[in-house]
Amino acid sequence: MRKYLSDMMVVEVEHINQKYALIRLTQDGRLPEMCAGQFVEVRVDGSPTTFLRRPISINFVDYEKNVLSLLVAAIGDGTRRLASLHEGDTLNCLLPLGNGFTLPSNSDEKVLLVGGGVGVAPLLYCGKVLQDMGCEPVFLLGARSANDLLLIDEFGKYGRVCITTEDGTQGERGFVTNHSILGKELFDRIYTCGPKPMMAAVARYAMRNGIECEVSLENKMACGIGACLCCVEKTTEGNVCVCKEGPVFNVKKLTWQI
Repeated sequence: MRKYLSDMMVVEVEHINQKYALIRLTQDGRLPEMCAGQFVEVRVDGSPTTFLRRPISINFVDYEKNVLSLLVAAIGDGTRRLASLHEGDTLNCLLPLGNGFTLPSNSDEKVLLVGGGVGVAPLLYCGKVLQDMGCEPVFLLGARSANDLLLIDEFGKYGRVCITTEDGTQGERGFVTNHSILGKELFDRIYTCGPKPMMAAVARYAMRNGIECEVSLENKMACGIGACLCCVEKTTEGNVCVCKEGPVFNVKKLTWQI
């Protein structure tokens, strides 16, 4: 897939809470085709401690409005700078990068999308793509508390939403792998993104039940094109760059001890 370097204009920055910001971008000309699960490398201007680009998952693409959405967790100098952008600012982006989720072969497959924290970001656009092809996805979203849940209303536009919170303030109490839906319903395919322990637990559930499962890894990345080698992951086919061969992998190809 062809890659583009674009000076994109900030349409809006929505501060979901003190930690998370949703950045909406547009550009002159139509946005390039992007797959669910791909990401963008953004240049952070104005941060004296941020020298390398930052990888941000593609949260949503609205081709009618020509708007790309990026969900950012403001946890470091670079991401805090991104969250401080304003309407009319310019953000230099390299996109689209990596490989996305493997879509079902037919619309009859039952797909579960599991996310935790900022890991929910790539699942929203994935849900939209699945709905467009006739699937009815189910989202299983986890957070520490109700205040940490992200974009729940948006997810509800594209499928049924199940929620867990560690403190029980919304949905079922516990982790995503404790949700009752996993014992009540059968799924053909699972996509997951979030903290590695969560993804490993989801992968264990999937493998125990013979379910195809893909995980979106969040290794540290810098170049986004497989040149700097800082995102290398061990797989059954040798060491690969997550930014180029991933970030989405079938769990059968990973060497995780699950």
